[in-house]
Amino acid sequence: MLRPKVPTNPAPTGIVTPLNTEPTAVVQHTPAPTPVAPAPAAPVLSRPSVQLTPGALVALVGGGTAVVLVVGAVLVSMLLAVAITAASLAICALVIRTLINAQHQR
Repeated sequence: MLRPKVPTNPAPTGIVTPLNTEPTAVVQHTPAPTPVAPAPAAPVLSRPSVQLTPGALVALVGGGTAVVLVVGAVLVSMLLAVAITAASLAICALVIRTLINAQHQR
């Protein structure tokens, strides 16, 4: 069988520096640059952002109307899902019955 070749001592990844090194050049450090004053922050607007929560929807549309709309949408979508499932099962039953009847007539 094919076996993968796994290296026994893989090469190191990244920057490798030897352990016994002597500096040959003198490094001169430059002073750090002076920090720049930050720009003034933008003024904060007093208007809050719009958040659509169920409570905000009730206040927006008006009491019971929002609840009726939400519950109605949920019920209609559930009824549609049940109707599609029932239609699919009916079609499957018809196909299976046709196949069984065709098998018995031979």
